Amino acid sequence: MMFKDIFSIRGRIRRTEFVLSCLIYAAALFASVLLAALTNLIFFYIIVVITWFAGTVFRITQGVKRCHDVGNSGWFQFIPFYFFVMIFADGDRRDNRYGPNPKYKEDHNSINQIGREK
Repeated sequence: MMFKDIFSIRGRIRRTEFVLSCLIYAAALFASVLLAALTNLIFFYIIVVITWFAGTVFRITQGVKRCHDVGNSGWFQFIPFYFFVMIFADGDRRDNRYGPNPKYKEDHNSINQIGREK
């Protein structure tokens, strides 16, 4: 299930959820900045700060989970240009020390069980 425990750094997420997280963050920040610029009201500038702070926490926690999916520590997301690895690299196919594979929830040995009696 996508966007489960969005402010938790435990577990792994797929590329799709990570990219959607980045797009949602960018859209929310853009909309709040646009509203603040068009209206020039202090209320919307406060909304910009709140959106930026909450969005940054959201994006970093999603980045940590995406790093876990690739098999690395969450600190790797702060390496310059590692963002591209998080977008384009496929996650570990098997369970790793950060949790089960979010892409393949079924048992990896299930193909070997086809045709066998239970």
